[in-house]
Order: sequence, then structure tokens, then C-alpha cells
Amino acid sequence: RKHPLEIPPPSEKDWLKDDEEDFFLQDPDRKHDVLPQPFRMINKLVMLVFENAMEIIERREMLREAQRLKAQPTKCFPTAEFQVSGRANCLAVSGKHIFVGLSMGLAAFKVSNFKEVCAWDAAKMEICAIHALDLGNEHHVLLAVDEMGLVWLFCFHKETFLLIKILNEAEDISKRSTCVELVLSPRGDYAGVLLQGKCRNMVYGTKAWLEIYRLPKDSWLKELEKSPGAAAGLACRERRAQHSSQADIFLLQVSPVSANKADAKLSFPVLLLKVEPPKPITGSSFKSPLDALKKVDDGSMLGLGYNHLIKDSQWEQQEAIFRSTYREFLGAEGERESKEEMPRHATFHFLLPSRILQVGPEMKVQPDVPAGISVHWDGSHNLCLYLLNRPLKEKVDSDPTPDVVWPCAAPIACSAVSSCSRYLALACEDATITIWDKQLGYPLSVTAVLEERLIRSVHFL
Repeated sequence: RKHPLEIPPPSEKDWLKDDEEDFFLQDPDRKHDVLPQPFRMINKLVMLVFENAMEIIERREMLREAQRLKAQPTKCFPTAEFQVSGRANCLAVSGKHIFVGLSMGLAAFKVSNFKEVCAWDAAKMEICAIHALDLGNEHHVLLAVDEMGLVWLFCFHKETFLLIKILNEAEDISKRSTCVELVLSPRGDYAGVLLQGKCRNMVYGTKAWLEIYRLPKDSWLKELEKSPGAAAGLACRERRAQHSSQADIFLLQVSPVSANKADAKLSFPVLLLKVEPPKPITGSSFKSPLDALKKVDDGSMLGLGYNHLIKDSQWEQQEAIFRSTYREFLGAEGERESKEEMPRHATFHFLLPSRILQVGPEMKVQPDVPAGISVHWDGSHNLCLYLLNRPLKEKVDSDPTPDVVWPCAAPIACSAVSSCSRYLALACEDATITIWDKQLGYPLSVTAVLEERLIRSVHFL
């Protein structure tokens, strides 16, 4: 032999099984006969299936017990049902009334008995959004947005709709604007409307702006008290209700009397502000620092950055240096457009008087009436604050200068104001949330969320 004699390794069939190895210890007298093959294999498979089934049963019982121990949510069922003619798109609750926007006009219901008290369909327009607020003395203010983006201002007084004005109505259809967002101040003193419209001078063809109106609610009450019969002749459609005792269903039937467009002789709202998005910062046209300082005549230190001394050539040189330094990174991401698109959306809040809104001693300020608004546009680093106690002008400035500017390290993604209007939350695109105390005028906390997270909305609880 060329190689030494070796003992070959045992094959798999010669390996001792656990049950066979210990069988003589469990049954030394061999009273239990050993099953021959293939019955032993079948027995193992059956036992394996049985053990797996028992594990599944135990797991399901544990999950069922854990579900039983959980606090079950309370199921709420409707106590009453009311049906309307057409399709209900939106609703708003104000005081003792429910206002519903229909596919053809508006309808008002009482909360106590769910009966319709009045309806308005003079314009034959579909209402898509409603904002309502109770002003007291059976007096409500309503702002409704129709399918064309028009904003209808109503005064609901003694179960009657009074049409006051269409805020963004234009005689020329090419200059018509559409409503994007609508906000009522807590007490109904002001209303903010974010609009979009076409602009021929812009490259992108669409521009956005914010309009703030002062609502003369005190004048409305006095005018309605002086002429109580004015509401009687206004458009109001009465409907009969059939009561079903089994399901408490109110079926509303349309009256054959059609509603006519009313001419409510009430005071019109006053346009206070028209805020446009900030323009891109371009090269300076000033020849000396003195010319730039003359533009800042109010003594403010922080602004939007328009009054500077950087020339167009310096901007171009800085851009060239940046691109040459980070060429490899820019090439991987691709070329970006150099033209900046004007922002089309803004977030705004009404703010009560505080230290951050310094009002002059000649202006009367009430503690529960908004004294200003905060506005930030998409992609902007600045939070702009505007005072609302402004003297009335015949022509409102299209681009007023903000009274206070808060610059942030990153573009502001979203914001929120607490229900008490004392705290302001700013969430930036770098996932940083700052809580400001407006009454004291300093930040309470700064929280950094995990990286690569984009905050879409923030709310106070």
C-alpha cells in the first residue's frame, strides 16, 4: 500500500440518533417496541406538525388576550340625520347653527332640532369651503369659497343670509384671481385671503399675494338694528321638513320660490394690507453706503436684504467661485436652473399684542384683538411681521415693508400658533423646531429632529 491504513469516517446512516442513543435508559426492559422505518420518520413528522400547531395556537391566544386587555375606543353612533338637496361639500359650526356648503348654494340648520332655517342659492354656484364665526346677538360672519375660487362674504342675522360683497370679484375675467387659503381672526375682526392670479409680466405666468381685510362687525350690528326690516326682503328660501319618528330623518323639500340675489346695504370690509412674496435679491444700484443708509429711515436693523452694496459682478464672481470649488458635487446632482421661481404659497397667522409687536402710544390696542400678522413664504428664511393698526389709505400699498423681520438659519417649512396666541412654533427645513414666547420675546426651546427628516406640519396640543 502506498498510503497508511486509515479508519474511514462514519456515514450518515451510521450516526446515532438522540432518541435511539438514550432509548435503553428510558426503556431498559424494552417493553416498548421500536417502530421500524419508515414509521419512525412518519411519527417524527406528525409530532413536529403537532408541536408547530400548538405554538401557533398559544401565540394566537396571547395576542387575543392582549387585544382584550387594551382599552377599546368608544363607538359613537349618530343621534339624528338630516338630508340636503344636492351634495354637501363642507360644513362649519358657529354658535347654535350649522352651515353647509352645497353643490348649489348654502344652507343653515339649527343644532337643537336639525331643521333647516334658511338657504341661499342666488348665484347657482357650488360652495367648496366655509368659515363661520359667532359674533353674538344671533349674528354670524361667513366666508365661503365657490368652485371658481371666488370669496363670498355673508352676514347671517336672525336666520337670514345677507350677502355683503365678493372680495376678489373682477370685471375683467382675464384679471380674475382664485382663493388658495382663507383665515378668520378669532373674534372676527379681520380676515386674510391668499390669492393666485395670472401675470403677463412674469416668466411663470402666475403670481400670489395676501390680502388682509378689516371686518366692520360693530357697524353691521348698528346698521341691522336701525333697519330691522331690511332682512325680511332678502333672499331666503324656506323648505318644509318631514319628520320620520323611526330614524329621526329630516327630508328637506325644495320650495318653488326661487331666491334672488340680495343687495344687503351693509358696510363693506376695508382692505388693509396687500402683501406680495419677497423678490429675489439682485445687485445693488447704490453708489455709496450713504445712499443705502438713506433708504433705512425707520431705524430698523434687520430687513429683507434689499438695501446692500453688493454689485451684480460680485454675485457672478461668487457664483463662479462656488461652482469651480464644488464642481464634482454639482456635476453629480446635475445642473440646476439659475432662475428662481416666485413662491406661490404663504402661511400666515393673526397675532395678539405682545412685545415682539411694538405698537405706538398713539394707537389704541385691545388685548383680545389681533395687532398684527406673521407671514412666511415657501422657501424663505424670513418671518415677516406686519402691524394691523394702520391708518386707512385710499390706495393700499401693494408691497408694504414689514415692521419686524425674523431671519432664520434655514428656510421656514411650517409654523403654528397656540390657542392662547402666546407661543409661536417655527419648523425649518433643517428639521429644527423653535418655540417662541411672544409675550416675553425670546425662544423657550430649540429641538433638532433626526437628520434627513422633513417637517411637513406642526401643531400645539
